[in-house]
Amino acid sequence: MKILEKSQLIKNQELSAKDNLESFCQIIKNVNPEINAFLEINKDQAMEKAQDIDSRIENGEKVGKLAGLVIGVKNNISVEDFLITAASRTLENYQGSYDATVVKRIKEEDGVIIGVTNLDEFAAGSSTETSYYGPTQNPAAPGLIPGGSSGGSAAAVAAGMCDLALGSDTGGSIRNPASHCGIMGFKPTYGAVSRQGLLDLAMSMDQIGPLASDVSGIALLLDVIGGLDPRECTTLDWQAPLYTPALQDPLDHLNGVRLGVLKESFDVTDGPIVKIIEDRLAELEGFGVELVELNFEYLDLCLPTCYLINYVEFFSATRKYDGRKYGHRIEEVCGEEVLRRIHMGSYISQKEYSGKYYKKALQARSLIKKEINRLLSGVDVLISPTVPKLPHKIGAELDTMEMYAYDTLTVVANLAGIPAASIPAGIVKGVPIGMQMQAKARDDLKILQLMSFIENNL
Repeated sequence: MKILEKSQLIKNQELSAKDNLESFCQIIKNVNPEINAFLEINKDQAMEKAQDIDSRIENGEKVGKLAGLVIGVKNNISVEDFLITAASRTLENYQGSYDATVVKRIKEEDGVIIGVTNLDEFAAGSSTETSYYGPTQNPAAPGLIPGGSSGGSAAAVAAGMCDLALGSDTGGSIRNPASHCGIMGFKPTYGAVSRQGLLDLAMSMDQIGPLASDVSGIALLLDVIGGLDPRECTTLDWQAPLYTPALQDPLDHLNGVRLGVLKESFDVTDGPIVKIIEDRLAELEGFGVELVELNFEYLDLCLPTCYLINYVEFFSATRKYDGRKYGHRIEEVCGEEVLRRIHMGSYISQKEYSGKYYKKALQARSLIKKEINRLLSGVDVLISPTVPKLPHKIGAELDTMEMYAYDTLTVVANLAGIPAASIPAGIVKGVPIGMQMQAKARDDLKILQLMSFIENNL
């Protein structure tokens, strides 16, 4: 059942919010001990909300867009009265004292927040293995990583533990696990969704976004969490479209739609994954789409550019974790990957090195953004694989660059500030793989419309 259909059933009293919640609580009880997607749940608080929603519906009162839908929130986004640790020992006892803007908006629209989900420590990772609370399993491919850093949110949706989930995406951290877990993930245009209440990884690239099993869930959550936030300086003051109504009049053909196929993205991707994406593109051609092969000569520049900026901004963001006001001093208790980024950021930030590394990375980002916008000027959406390789076994030893390579194709959107999504494309060796879509800034709807067409026709 699609999320929008379930929402309507709840509003029509054909399914109670209480029963919907009870069903998920039972699934969480049965499977979460093995999957480790949720770090904390609050059934009592969620049940109180669900019963209030049912009571208001019975009394004919108006309820919100998300009425009765059960939602998980990545544990680097502040939720009042939950332990907000970013999966780090640094903040192991820090209780959220307020709701992030996105959480506040979800509650105002009667979404039922059941709990907070696992992630790579401080979102620094691509596998959800660096969490202080242990790795998350991939429900779609047991024994393998779910991807990261929003692996807990992706796994919770994939395992049927909630209707929807929130993640954050700095270099692919929503799209990467969506691909590995066989669900949908969406990184909005930078600034389309407020970052207020998000623990920074790299503030100039971080973006909160939704994960769901279908496009209607993505659209519904975007309608709720998006829009200007006067308390957060990066949010855009623009009249964003309402995505859910737009998708209720689906495209019946793709005549005139031009899809840019990034040749270099296929060159760096494993052959079986390439074959599946090429098959999907051939199917789309049959519906009238025009495929345009494009060259993006700066692809090999994107990964080092992203991580150099990430190191510096993360180092700056972590200076508040000094053990004085709250938590522990981060350098004394954090994991290896977080410590690596702190040390690299400290080094690059020094006056004598900033021109050599950080300033050049900013120049490279400007170059990448300009080139991506040039490529997008002639097409509607760029198409590529989401992740260039299959997920590894949990606990396998990978060197740093092997781990970072998961982000090769996803960092582009964060550097350019454009919207991007991953949609399931097929199966390789029993493992889901995703197809990535990218569009111009503020053209989020174009991606959702294409996702909707694929969901309904392929």
